[in-house]
Amino acid sequence: MGKPVKALILQSVADTKTACRDALHAIKVHGPNQMQFWFIALAIGIAAGAAAVLFRLGIYAIQTAAYGSDDVLTLHSFAASLPWYQILLIPICGGLIVGLILHRFTDDGRVRSVADVIEGAALAEGRVEIRRGLASAAASMITLSTGGSSGREGPVVHLAAVISTAVCRWINANGITGRDLLGCAVAAAVSASFNAPIAGALFALEVVLRHFAVHAFAPIVIASAAGTVINRLVFGDVTEFTLNTQNALGFYVELPAFLILGFVCGLVAVVLMRAIFLADDFGSHVQAEIRLPRYLRPAIAGALLGAIAIWFPHIIGVGYETTSAALTGSLLLHEAIVFVVIKVVAVAITMGGRMGGGVFSPSLMIGALTGLAFGAIATSVFPTVSGSETLYALAGMGAVAAAVLGAPISTTLIVFELTGDWQTGLAVMVAVSISTALSSRLVDRSFFLTQLERRNVHLAAGPQAYLLSTFKVSGVMRDMDDPRAANEAECWKLIREGLYLDSSATLEQAMPIFERGNPGFIPVVTLAGEDAPPELSGALFQVDALKAMNRALAATAAEEHS
Repeated sequence: MGKPVKALILQSVADTKTACRDALHAIKVHGPNQMQFWFIALAIGIAAGAAAVLFRLGIYAIQTAAYGSDDVLTLHSFAASLPWYQILLIPICGGLIVGLILHRFTDDGRVRSVADVIEGAALAEGRVEIRRGLASAAASMITLSTGGSSGREGPVVHLAAVISTAVCRWINANGITGRDLLGCAVAAAVSASFNAPIAGALFALEVVLRHFAVHAFAPIVIASAAGTVINRLVFGDVTEFTLNTQNALGFYVELPAFLILGFVCGLVAVVLMRAIFLADDFGSHVQAEIRLPRYLRPAIAGALLGAIAIWFPHIIGVGYETTSAALTGSLLLHEAIVFVVIKVVAVAITMGGRMGGGVFSPSLMIGALTGLAFGAIATSVFPTVSGSETLYALAGMGAVAAAVLGAPISTTLIVFELTGDWQTGLAVMVAVSISTALSSRLVDRSFFLTQLERRNVHLAAGPQAYLLSTFKVSGVMRDMDDPRAANEAECWKLIREGLYLDSSATLEQAMPIFERGNPGFIPVVTLAGEDAPPELSGALFQVDALKAMNRALAATAAEEHS
């Protein structure tokens, strides 16, 4: 009796394995059906949520070991009691470890973050670099644990994208499926990081996918909910910040003050972004001039941060303690102003020193401090018609963060979810709208899109600007043996005149040539070497380039409106 039962069990196991293999093969060949896709989205949401929680716990563990604090949420208060040399040495050691990690596992010593995820969604069918992404996550964890002044949302978003990329490669997902699964991973990571399921879903749609298509909404919401559940199982259903009082507008005549606050916050956000870019350019210039090994660049940044932290430990880590103090009105006017300046400098050093981390949490802190300082002035000038100065801190927090991220919708919601205060929506929305409108005119829409523009990745203007770079001319041209090929003699004539394209070029280089001279075709050559003559591969016809562009725009429009 025992042997037949055992044989039956073994046969069942074998049948199950066969069915799973067949199902996976069908998914790889035909793609997942809707039900399978939703289950995959749920699994990615759970995995990304768990990764975000583990990343946060890892920061807490290393911070506790490095600084000896029992409560990392009050780290800067504890650090103020440490010997000065310990505060100085911790970020130096952390920076050195970060530099060695990035030197070993990346080709450019740069931490991957949200901008790379946006680029992957637009240009790489929802894929990102796995090996460099894992190294970046490790480097950012050490940065945030050892005195770096940045945030954890950027590394967490990219880490989640690494998970979705691995799944996409496993199931051989196409572009639309890959981008949707990337959105699921990002939503889960953000919601698990901040216990903000609504904002997590909208962040993925607004910032990463940059559309609100219905086909992506349901799976992204499922994944975001899964990430939130993971967070609450570990940390409980609590908000990131606790407010002492319920904020409310003193009178609707106060709304113009929030318009002015939005303008101020927009300028502060632009100063923060440009300070980061200036620090990065300056760091690269100095590194090239003195031939500094790139693995030492984060260590030098760590030394600068450590020196600042001796007098201003508020810059250490994510900065939630200082943000909470601003939101509860526990700081004086001069303290808020000084902390804004010091935090901007510290974030610029951290990012310019290639130490890693994100900009969302620093922008929350800088925004809350800016709002508190503005509110202290406004409530003293117009005390009879003003609400609490902490209301200005809350609105400022959202306004600066929205301007930096270029995400007014999701940022407005994440402010409400972080604080649990939904009664101040009007004030926050007014400040956010003005700050975003102003900053988007002074940078390329957001911090992330400006980062990409600095790398000559043109996503800010929309698909019509970046889709051309996705087409290699070698894939659109007509070969010389094509029945409709260009006349070979005419091709060589144009080549001698200097009018030709390398086979590795894209339509982004080809279309300006068509626009300037309006030739019917451009010869495509393969350059074998400096002294070797070019080899004629074919010709790119203007009509073929326009057809390829039109098909790509139609497919993008169909994806964004389905």
